[in-house]
Amino acid sequence: MQVRDVDYRCGETSLRGYLALDENAAGPRPGVAVFHEGLGLGEFAMERARRLAGLGYVAFAADMFGDRRQATNLQEVATLVGELRAEPEKLRARGRAALETLAALPQVDSQRLAAIGFCFGGSVVLELAREGAELKAVVSFHGVLATKLRAQPGLVKASVLVCTGVDDPLAPPDQIADFENEMRTGGVKDWQVIAYGNTLHGFTNPAADGSMLRTALYNEQADRRSWASMKSLFDEVLT
Repeated sequence: MQVRDVDYRCGETSLRGYLALDENAAGPRPGVAVFHEGLGLGEFAMERARRLAGLGYVAFAADMFGDRRQATNLQEVATLVGELRAEPEKLRARGRAALETLAALPQVDSQRLAAIGFCFGGSVVLELAREGAELKAVVSFHGVLATKLRAQPGLVKASVLVCTGVDDPLAPPDQIADFENEMRTGGVKDWQVIAYGNTLHGFTNPAADGSMLRTALYNEQADRRSWASMKSLFDEVLT
């Protein structure tokens, strides 16, 4: 497997992503963009990129904060994430820059792209879907579902999969219901929400032990099942 850093830009902002692919695979293949948690692009998102490369995809883990900045506490997370969520157009532009970088790679079939995201990254992929990005699928793992720019009728092209924890305070029942209504009124052709019982925020990350955020806790079963659901969707829409 080949892995390397990739420098790219969004306007005046310098970004440093992480690419993983099977260098021995022949011909262009589907590409998957991976969007990180609120802590920034670190080992967790990179490991997921490598896992996707092992499945035969070209995986590009994006840098949404610039210069691969990392948060070390909740206050820094709130600042970095808050700046982008307050300006959804800026957030979407950062996401588009990653997709364009991925699509331009010679190993990638630019007609077969998908995006996945975790926590903050889950909200990023949903924003990309809402604006009509040329994606076959987006998958949000324990992402925030609320938005300032709701999906407009007929604009969403991607199949949408949301994997969330029933007990996640960042995606409470009223927000899930509002998201489902948004998908209906937006005329989204293919969407699903899977809610895992007895499951909190951050359930895919083994490092989530409740020490930084009490309501973020790894759940091996939900992690395994949500990844399997993603693979099933990708098998359907990317092949």
